[in-house]
Amino acid sequence: MASLIPHFPLKLVAKRMLAPAVAHLSFLRADGQALDYLPGQFIQVHLTGRDGQPTKRSYSLATIHDHALGPSEAVDIAVSFVPGGTATALFEALQPGDEIEASGPFGRFCLMPGDANRRYLLIATGTGVTPYRSMLPLLEQAIRERGIEVVLLFGARSEQELIYAEDFRAVAARHPGRFRFMPCYSREFNEAAGPDARRGYVTEHLAALAPQPEGDIAYLCGNPNMVDAAFAALKAAGLPAPHIRREKYVSGK
Repeated sequence: MASLIPHFPLKLVAKRMLAPAVAHLSFLRADGQALDYLPGQFIQVHLTGRDGQPTKRSYSLATIHDHALGPSEAVDIAVSFVPGGTATALFEALQPGDEIEASGPFGRFCLMPGDANRRYLLIATGTGVTPYRSMLPLLEQAIRERGIEVVLLFGARSEQELIYAEDFRAVAARHPGRFRFMPCYSREFNEAAGPDARRGYVTEHLAALAPQPEGDIAYLCGNPNMVDAAFAALKAAGLPAPHIRREKYVSGK
């Protein structure tokens, strides 16, 4: 039976390593069509599993933008390499000019036009920070137009695994006092990371952000255990459930 969701081809144009086990891949739609996409949404990549059956993997788009992607604009994703993984084998072997099959975009892990909050708390671990990279233009627009504050608390084991850090630090430099980038190192602390750097796990530092039930909207993305723990902590702090938006990332083989 044919899929009810239309698929489209993506052609790889560039690939680089962001971390020892994370790659950034840039594609263009090989059919010449635009991708009508909202920052925070994801696409699904379709492939054949080791059992010979069709399977798929989901990837949030990392492209920094605030509009639908035109045919000549890159579709960027970050991919975690998992030893023995089916998707890992596909992406490791992929070379510029090769094509994959995708569908989407999907999801509602996006900034909402009707948001009237005073602050966004963006919490992430690992590649879960990817959708926040795509949101940067909209967050900067909200800073300029609504005067909001943004706190990005990003957990990684070391500076080496803190993907897209240069993009977040650049925005923090443009908006001092309005955009705080707080890297959180669970294993190797970077002494040069600045005054907002933290040791330990992101969940250990939520209380210090003093979540405000009336003024904050939180986004949680990454390791499922972190997402669950942070959701419980934010609810206990008084944030209503509709103000806590979640997306769990599971590395699949």
